[in-house]
Amino acid sequence: MITAGILLSLLALLAIGTPVGFAMLITGVAGLWLTVGWQATLGVLETTPLAIAGTFEFLTIPLFLLMAEFVLRSGKVDDLFRVTAAWVGRVRGGLGMATAIAGAGFGAICGTSTASAATLSATSLPAMIRQGYAPSFAAGVVAISGTLAMLIPPSVAMIVYGLLANVDIGRLLIAGILPGLLVMATIVGTVYLLALRRPQDAPSAPSVALRDRVRMLAPVGPIVALFALVTAVIYLGLATPTEAAAVGAFGAFILLAWCGRLTRRNVVDALRRAAHGSAMILVILLGASVFGYFFALTQITTSLVDGVGALGLAPWQVLVIILLGYIVLGSFLDQIAILVLTVPVVVPLMQSLGFDLVWLGVLIIVTAELGMVTPPVGLNCFIVARYAERPLGEVFRGVLPHIVAHLVAIALLIALPGITLWLPGLMK
Repeated sequence: MITAGILLSLLALLAIGTPVGFAMLITGVAGLWLTVGWQATLGVLETTPLAIAGTFEFLTIPLFLLMAEFVLRSGKVDDLFRVTAAWVGRVRGGLGMATAIAGAGFGAICGTSTASAATLSATSLPAMIRQGYAPSFAAGVVAISGTLAMLIPPSVAMIVYGLLANVDIGRLLIAGILPGLLVMATIVGTVYLLALRRPQDAPSAPSVALRDRVRMLAPVGPIVALFALVTAVIYLGLATPTEAAAVGAFGAFILLAWCGRLTRRNVVDALRRAAHGSAMILVILLGASVFGYFFALTQITTSLVDGVGALGLAPWQVLVIILLGYIVLGSFLDQIAILVLTVPVVVPLMQSLGFDLVWLGVLIIVTAELGMVTPPVGLNCFIVARYAERPLGEVFRGVLPHIVAHLVAIALLIALPGITLWLPGLMK
C-alpha cells in the first residue's frame, strides 16, 4: 500500500511539472520515512549527497559540459555545417545530409540532444529554407539530427546511465560510436530517398569548387582534432573518461584563446552554464539515489524479476516490451529523467535475463532518442518549432519518415550486437 501511494505521488508531482530530481527526492524521503522511520531517513540524506558528488566519475559531467561551452563560444561550431554543406550540398537533398553530419559533429561537442537541436535550428534550418527546401522536410531533418548527441561521445546520457547502472563509462562512450554513425547514415539515407521521391522538397545547392572545399576544412580541423584526442585517450586506455574530459575542457579553453574569444564574459558564462547543468544533473542523481534506497527496501525490483520469470516470455520479447516503453516515455520526458526513473528497475531485470549492460545501455539511449521526436510531446520537435518559429504540426510531419527509418536502425542494433560491442571489445 505504501509503495503504490509513493508511486502515485511521484506521478502526480511529475504531472504538475515538478522537476524530476525534486519529485524523486520528495517521494523517496516520504517512502523511506514511512518504511524505516525518520532516523534512518536522515542517515541516508546525510551520506547520499557526498557519496554522489564525491565520486571521481561524476566529475566527467561538469568537465564535458565545460568543454562544450568553450567550443560553442569559440565560434567554430557554425563552420561544421558550412563545410559539410559545401562537400555534399550539390547532391539533391545535400543540405539535409549535411545537417545530419553536422548533427553528429555537434553531438561530439555538446553531448545533449536539446542543445544540439537548438544549434541546428539556428544554423542549418534557415539555410535549407533559403535554398528552397520544404519547411516540413527541413524541420524534420533538424529534429531527428539533434538526437545524435545522445550517442556520439561525449554523451551526458551515456555517463548518467553508466553511473546509475554501475557500468564502465569508458566502454559505454566508445560503444556509442558505431551506433551513432549507423543512425547518422540512416538519416542521410532517408533524406536521399525522400529527395528522390519529392525532388521539389529538397533542391540541390550550387556546386563549390574542390579547391574551396579543401580550404574550408581548415577551420573545423581543431574541433575534429579535439574530438579525436578525447576519444583516442579513452579507447587506448591512456586516461579514464574523467581524465579525458579534463583534457577536452583544457583543449577547448586553448581553442577559445586561439580563436581570439578568450574574454572574461565568455569564460564566466561558460563556467556558469556548465555549473548550472552539472547542478541540475546532480539533483536528479540525488533524487534517483534516495528513491532507489526506497525501492531496494520494498524489493520491487526482485518482485518484478520474479514476475517476469513467471510469465514465461522469451528474453527478446521482454526486451521489445521494454524498448516500446522507452519510446512512449521519450515522447513525454527528457532523456535524463527517463534514465533515472527506469534504469534502477530495468537494469537488474535485463541483467537477470543475460543481456550485456553496455549493449543494453546503447539500445536504451537510441530508443529514448526516438521518443524525443515522437508525437504528441517529442521534446526536440518543440525545440525546433520554437527556435525556427515554425508550426509544431509541420515539424511532426517532417519527422515521421525518420521515425520509421530509426526503427529499422534499432532492429539492426538488436539483431547485430557486434555493431555496438566490437569497439569496446578491442579497448586496452
